[in-house]
Amino acid sequence: MSEQKTAPTGSFLVGGIEMPRPFRIRRLGHFGLDMQDVVAAKDFYERLLGFRVSDHLNLGARLKEEDRGKFGHETGYFLRHGTDHHSFVIFPRPVRRQLMPQANPSVTVNQITWQVGSLREVVAGHDWLKHSQVRITRSGRDNPGSNWHVYPVDPDANVNELYYGIEQIGWDGFSKPADMHRRHYMNVPELPHCSEYHEVQEGLKAGVDPRTGIAQSERLPEIHDVGGVLLGRPFKVTKIGPVRIFVQDVEQALQFYRDILGLSLTEEVVWNGHRCLFLRANTEHHSLALYPLALRSQLGLRPETNFFSFGLQMGDYQQLRNARGFLQAEGVRFLDLPAELFPGIDYNTFALDPEGNLIQLYYYMEQIGWDGKPRPAHMRPKIDPKNWPDHVPAYSDSLLGEVYLGPLN
Repeated sequence: MSEQKTAPTGSFLVGGIEMPRPFRIRRLGHFGLDMQDVVAAKDFYERLLGFRVSDHLNLGARLKEEDRGKFGHETGYFLRHGTDHHSFVIFPRPVRRQLMPQANPSVTVNQITWQVGSLREVVAGHDWLKHSQVRITRSGRDNPGSNWHVYPVDPDANVNELYYGIEQIGWDGFSKPADMHRRHYMNVPELPHCSEYHEVQEGLKAGVDPRTGIAQSERLPEIHDVGGVLLGRPFKVTKIGPVRIFVQDVEQALQFYRDILGLSLTEEVVWNGHRCLFLRANTEHHSLALYPLALRSQLGLRPETNFFSFGLQMGDYQQLRNARGFLQAEGVRFLDLPAELFPGIDYNTFALDPEGNLIQLYYYMEQIGWDGKPRPAHMRPKIDPKNWPDHVPAYSDSLLGEVYLGPLN
């Protein structure tokens, strides 16, 4: 296995750049939740929010034969909002409880997944994390999705993933067929490894039909004008995140996400005596927020989980307004929370999925520049969460940040 080069300063060379660790997280790649009723959850995220099912996974096959069929629906689903094979994953919680009886019952997040820039970063990151005595649940390669990974665990038992090379779904809407997954790894590979192109060509030469993968589908009539394109809903999810979680020890969690994974601390907020931290992976104000567990009951949120919320960014402010109206008409309940807990975001609201999980809908995320400093609090716009205007003024960073690639449909 080729080794990661060490810079003269004792840091690591990541693509010729001196870094304090042998990888650099570029963005929040995908996220997952365990659901008590995964069928109802699939309907909510697919039909109402517009995610598309790209693949599924039969978790029941991993149960003991005598236990199969005892715990309800056994299939998990991979969903996407763009061309990544998946940006959101839902797994059946009763089956997962049986497969992992030792797991912390309050952890309903099944993964927080961060994209790095290369396979070498995954391999070197695996070795560095082990040397740093971080617990790793597994490493190797995911199928479906084809992404290389290593899974470190945070102090609250949330499973994180560093990955590279997730499958992309193109214009025909088909995911990669299962028969195209011709290599399986339960550990990081020897480097260098053959390319994705080479693997696909192997499959084609072996006679694998690329149109035997799962095809995308649209469950609603495309009647809504979204930026000049007819879609099934009057909005489009263009970005995922931030993820918000409650933690036992804020400082200990900060040390993991900042000092181990390398996220940058953007801002701290003290609200009602509670210290809340906001960390970023790229130029967004935050892609992860850490809140003390004691805050959960004060906000009246579900006591059985340490999950706070998962964010979905709409394409613009009008789409955000449209999304709220559309979902309300479908019977979705909403919750408004104190704006001070979400710096860097202006107008936003929280939709409740069928199990009461909070999904934060927003359109704007403050962007951080070269000096790494957020906008001073007194310069942020004053928001009345109970009164949304018909339109909003432009900020210096309006409609900036991570760009949605490809057609909206």
